[in-house]
Amino acid sequence: MRRSFISALVFTIVGATALPALASAPAVTTQLPRTVRPSHYDLALTPDAQKMTFAASVTISIEVVQTTDTITLNAADLTFKAARLSGRHGHFHAPRITLDPALQTASFRFERPLPKGSYRLTLDYTGKIGTQAAGLFAVDYQTAAGSKRALFTQFENSDARDMIPSWDEPAYKATFTLTATVPSGDLAVSNMPAAKTTVLGNGLTRVQFPPSPKMSSYLLFFASGDFERATQQAGSTELGVITKKGAGAQAAYALASSAEVLREYNDYFAIPFPLPKLDNIAAPGTSQFFSAMENWGAIFTFEHTLLLDPAISTQADKQRVFSVAAHEMAHQWFGDLVTMRWWDDIWLNEGFASWMESRTTARLRPQWHTELANIDGREYAMARDAGAGTHPVVQRIRTVEQASQAFDEITYQKGEAVIRMLESYVGSDAWRAGVRAYMKQHAYGNTVSDDLWRAIEAAANKPIRTIAHDFTLQAGVPLVEVGDTVCRDGDTHVTLTQGEFTKNEPERKAQHWNVPVIAQTLGHPTPVRTLLSSGKAELRVPGCGALIVNAGQSAYFRTLYSARDFAALSRDINALPAIDQLGILADSWSLGVAGKQDIGAVLDLARAIAPGAEPQIWDKMASIFAAIDNYYRDDQPGRANWRRFAIARLAPKLAQVGWKPQAEEAEPVAILRTNLIRTLSALNDADVIAEARRRYASADPQAMPPDLRMTLLAVVARHADATTWEGLHAAAIAETTPLIKDGLYTLLATSSDQTLARRALDLALTAEPGATKSSGMIAAVAALHPDLAFDYALAHLPAVEERVDAASRSRYIPALASGSANAAMPAKVRAYAQAHLAPAARRSAEIAIADIEYRITVRQRRLPQISAWLSRQTPPQAATQAATQAATQRTTATAAQLASPAADSSHKQQPVQY
Repeated sequence: MRRSFISALVFTIVGATALPALASAPAVTTQLPRTVRPSHYDLALTPDAQKMTFAASVTISIEVVQTTDTITLNAADLTFKAARLSGRHGHFHAPRITLDPALQTASFRFERPLPKGSYRLTLDYTGKIGTQAAGLFAVDYQTAAGSKRALFTQFENSDARDMIPSWDEPAYKATFTLTATVPSGDLAVSNMPAAKTTVLGNGLTRVQFPPSPKMSSYLLFFASGDFERATQQAGSTELGVITKKGAGAQAAYALASSAEVLREYNDYFAIPFPLPKLDNIAAPGTSQFFSAMENWGAIFTFEHTLLLDPAISTQADKQRVFSVAAHEMAHQWFGDLVTMRWWDDIWLNEGFASWMESRTTARLRPQWHTELANIDGREYAMARDAGAGTHPVVQRIRTVEQASQAFDEITYQKGEAVIRMLESYVGSDAWRAGVRAYMKQHAYGNTVSDDLWRAIEAAANKPIRTIAHDFTLQAGVPLVEVGDTVCRDGDTHVTLTQGEFTKNEPERKAQHWNVPVIAQTLGHPTPVRTLLSSGKAELRVPGCGALIVNAGQSAYFRTLYSARDFAALSRDINALPAIDQLGILADSWSLGVAGKQDIGAVLDLARAIAPGAEPQIWDKMASIFAAIDNYYRDDQPGRANWRRFAIARLAPKLAQVGWKPQAEEAEPVAILRTNLIRTLSALNDADVIAEARRRYASADPQAMPPDLRMTLLAVVARHADATTWEGLHAAAIAETTPLIKDGLYTLLATSSDQTLARRALDLALTAEPGATKSSGMIAAVAALHPDLAFDYALAHLPAVEERVDAASRSRYIPALASGSANAAMPAKVRAYAQAHLAPAARRSAEIAIADIEYRITVRQRRLPQISAWLSRQTPPQAATQAATQAATQRTTATAAQLASPAADSSHKQQPVQY
């Protein structure tokens, strides 16, 4: 979603007639001079996909709001052939054109000042078609008939300037008319439905699109290729899905889901979707940097986010298709209809869309219990927010590069968590009324965060700005410490004290928040709500059962219980609501790793979780076990001891779930099955690895059913020898379905063997995997071999950078190293940043360094505690017996499934065997 590498600062001087000298640039927000405003772009585009170039002409209707002799707009990698200006003041001589590649601007200076008024600026120019998902780019893919090439655009955050000279900032909203000349037989797609198609001869067709609504430049979209389109009417809106020819059936679920979501959003926002059509466009290939883009009326995705291939797709894939559709469609209102004024408030787009995605998925697919996934999103945000390099939700953006880096856990997941907390605080009805008022007041305009807070306050008649500002204008995670509870007269009395949860800066003075708190005792139906505003509060909660602070887990803070009260919760953990079980498990894990709580506490919880607990709770336990195993990477004796315990805990659950789906099985169980297989594989469980290999080698097509196929291949690839790796490689070469092909190339990069990992890195830098796939393969190697991947990237930096869009490089390269625990790695990352990144673009490098240093600290301080906890548990001999019993139970269950005549008979399509 981002590109436009820029290291210099651009700035605003009201009334400026030209850009001041770079050396004098003050550190203020990146903006163009405010002397001219666009109102409409009339773009004629002729791409040449074979030559990877395009020719274009654009006529821009502008308003000169302050007399100036220079018009400055954004343009990147464009070659101007001619420029003409006309208006009521007559025609002007051709201007002098000055390009600034560093600032990505073009300035047109006229021989005399332009008086205030309306003008038309016409520009003829050419540009380049890229290979990465930024600007206008090409995707090559294989079909049964041979190689094909399709064109797409991706403009957020600041890449419209790569295709159209424009005021490429969100506040400069305008309407757009597009005319595209494309090969006859190709389908051309834009934000609006095609209005007129004219066959020109010579194999070309001109397609004209009517004016778009008033919108920001980053929302403009164009695509052209050998596509097919399926449609469904939803009220007054024509919904469409666009895929490469032959794949349309795989988008049927996305199309049907979009109709449901559209009805929900039309009702929630009380403003019907304003465009005549809404397409979802699936591009072959993949991107390491984003999965979908909310272009107004033309949502762009890669195939893995939109299509369900019956040969490989799983329940998790189905849920992802739905949730991504819900996210991007929420943007059609929050982001497209109403847009943040500047990138400082990008969270208004992404945090709100993430919240609507979660809310809508839980509402329309309650059987998935995705509300439990809210804990994972909150944890993802807190893991970043408690560390060095975090930033406020509303952040100061000065450069396009910084805007690119803003699409992170804080913007998305913390933004979502804060919205969820505030909605709970004011009530869902009042929140919705405020959102509706906000949408109505600011439709087709731009806003800042306080515009939303004012609307919510007016609707709720309840002040929230102080709370909202605390959680969006300062970084960090509140910590609520729970004192020893006292039961008196049938109520629980407790003191709550506020602090701050940090990972990397334990000595830093704690910040202050106004924190909404919901507390409840186990067994009592009435919760108590309070606002922890003075740093300490005395609370009286009905009932004397175990006390849950942050009951329902709607608030954004960590909870640290007294040892006595945590022990009470541990004893009753299986009686708690599932979401509170998850919240307590997540808090105890993070507090333990950070040294705020005995890390054995989370292991006590994990040991106490009942076999019948919700699948998501077992998913969380498995992820914690995998994380601990990763910390043990360089301590093989300790790792072996840990793995005996972890396998003995997880293997019986896999035996209970089974390798074969059961009749009327709940959807979350299907996801748990694949997660358990993958986790036990990572734990080097011999039985799981052997079973995956047996199925992979079997001639029986039922051995690798579609819903397990990629999981089984993942196990085989992780533990592959050279012969197996070469077999997977041959399968990837031979595969013609892009969705499967991309998956196979990713798996080639997941081997635990360093020699094979190195072969995958070499392969990634060839043309074979595809231009948009290479960066993902290198990142996949980094998951198990971070030092190898980072060193390789530095040794081949020009080749790697060719495969990463420019604005993503400052995040991508440091991220390769972030999983390292090598004490020498922080210096390497620091040296890379100093040599290759501007000071304003080094946040991701600083975060990677902090992550590495934290991982080293955890290994030094927490692993001895975990090892000590293990030694206090079942003696090693008994642990081995338990693991053996678990393996026997699992093998017996597997054998019974395979012996069943009906085993996997529900899978009608036989998967391709590799």
